[in-house]
Amino acid sequence: MHKAETPGGEQENEGNGVDHVFLDLERELAVFYRRARGIAADMARQVGPGLEPGAYAMLAQLEGGGRRATELACYFNIGKATVSRQLHTLEELGLVDREPDPADGRAALVRLTEEGRRRVLKVREARHAEYVHRLAEWDRGEVAELARLLGRFNELNAGGRVR
Repeated sequence: MHKAETPGGEQENEGNGVDHVFLDLERELAVFYRRARGIAADMARQVGPGLEPGAYAMLAQLEGGGRRATELACYFNIGKATVSRQLHTLEELGLVDREPDPADGRAALVRLTEEGRRRVLKVREARHAEYVHRLAEWDRGEVAELARLLGRFNELNAGGRVR
């Protein structure tokens, strides 16, 4: 037996230096990450053939309004060169455009075009239907708790450094 449980159901270190709670977390996050990359790639393909997996997430982030490229790099904790390359592709497809930043005319805000907004909405509606179907057996409170915990986990890396 590798796992010892405390009365509260939490696993504890059995003196062998392995904290099985965090080992289980690492394992589940690895599976989640691998599957999420596949989903992201599928969603990006639905928006436009040949788009990188992160393109859909970038488009979805722009749905809330214009953002600077450096803000996107920081938000996703990816390099400026990666953001620049992805934005260039999205611009070529007519999904985003740039406008002067009213707060600083030297900078530009990237925003969704109407076509970009239409495609994001179409993919989001399909993904939403898939989540509703897959989680039909879950209580709405469980879905809300999962979303809350994932949001809390994602906040750990919010505001990462620009590379």
